[in-house]
Amino acid sequence: MKTAFVFPGQGSQYVGMAQDLVAAYPEARAIFEQADATLGFALASLCFNGPENDLTDTLNAQPALLTHSIAALRVLQTLQPDRAPAFVAGHSLGEYSALVAAGALEFGDALKLVRERGRVMKAAGEKTPGAMAALIGIDTAALESVCAETGAQIANYNAPGQIVISGEKDALNRAVELAKTRGAKRAIVLAVSIASHSRLMENAAREFAGAVAATPLRAPKMPVISNVTAQPLATVEEIRRELVAQLTSSVQWIKTIEYIATQGVTKFIEIGPKDVLAGLIRRINKDVHAVSVGDVASVKGFGGAV
Repeated sequence: MKTAFVFPGQGSQYVGMAQDLVAAYPEARAIFEQADATLGFALASLCFNGPENDLTDTLNAQPALLTHSIAALRVLQTLQPDRAPAFVAGHSLGEYSALVAAGALEFGDALKLVRERGRVMKAAGEKTPGAMAALIGIDTAALESVCAETGAQIANYNAPGQIVISGEKDALNRAVELAKTRGAKRAIVLAVSIASHSRLMENAAREFAGAVAATPLRAPKMPVISNVTAQPLATVEEIRRELVAQLTSSVQWIKTIEYIATQGVTKFIEIGPKDVLAGLIRRINKDVHAVSVGDVASVKGFGGAV
């Protein structure tokens, strides 16, 4: 059975995340200790105790999610050393976890990168506030037409009938209202002020490019499937281009899962907090098996009991 590891992005964080993993497994504890030392503040305490407002701040949420995912990954790798994935992929921020899993990026370097990614994204949102909304039940082509007419952009192609749009507040509000007339069953405006994966991130992407260029990278040991193209990232140069382009480009999650499934993968393991991606994957392809591993109960249920 060919397996893919997938890693979640922003929105999956919660107060208490990874606390039981760290208490139960020294591998997870070591990752959080490294994160605290690398970042120069108590990320572990923020993840375990909050406050929630500080944890959900993109500046903190990004390293928190990366750290939880890699902590869970290291536990799995220790308990099941022979379980190597054929492919890895991550949703937006989760792509950094995928690159660490593939050996293309060291965890410490990834931490510094996502902290900087959060900083430039937050600054862009403060300079030009944006908005995002999840649209449920509307045809993809119809929503793409709505975006073309209003100036909004599609941020995430998450699953059939579940697409997130992004852009300036006025453009997004127009898109939401127009989408409702074109068949959207629900429109949920997200509680964010940052228009991720849109033109509003262009300045952030230019600034972030310097950090990406200065970060050591290696060719991945296994295929990492790109958010932007839904194709494998094979070289260091392709990865550098990806990490910059990703800030302003749509996350092609549907195509990513479809591509991996066409390569013979029948099992997807989501590694990190919550189970958002596993749910999306089941909607994209009902013929594959998707599970989530991110806490002690799921690790043990997965066959990794101590």
